[in-house]
Amino acid sequence: MANVDGSWNTVAKTPMGDQAAVLTVNSNGDTFTGAFSGAMGNSEVKDGKVDGDRLTFAIDITVPMPMTLTGDVTVDGDTMTGTVTAGAFGAFPLTGTRA
Repeated sequence: MANVDGSWNTVAKTPMGDQAAVLTVNSNGDTFTGAFSGAMGNSEVKDGKVDGDRLTFAIDITVPMPMTLTGDVTVDGDTMTGTVTAGAFGAFPLTGTRA
């Protein structure tokens, strides 16, 4: 199992421009808790799952409008890559580096 724990400086490439946030990950077996904190607010991770080096999760946001975002990323050492999906708006690339 990959070392997924810690703080990650992430950037999502969205139609509203690059959205930077810090994702904190605290794994416990095949689940994790944490938070997503950035310019658009702070949200607790819900449904955080760990499958080897893969993390999947959801976060509820209120800015720019209320919705649930879902994330699917793969950790490789001190980097992560994947996508964040914003409902009907589609999926956007998400990258991160360990803080």
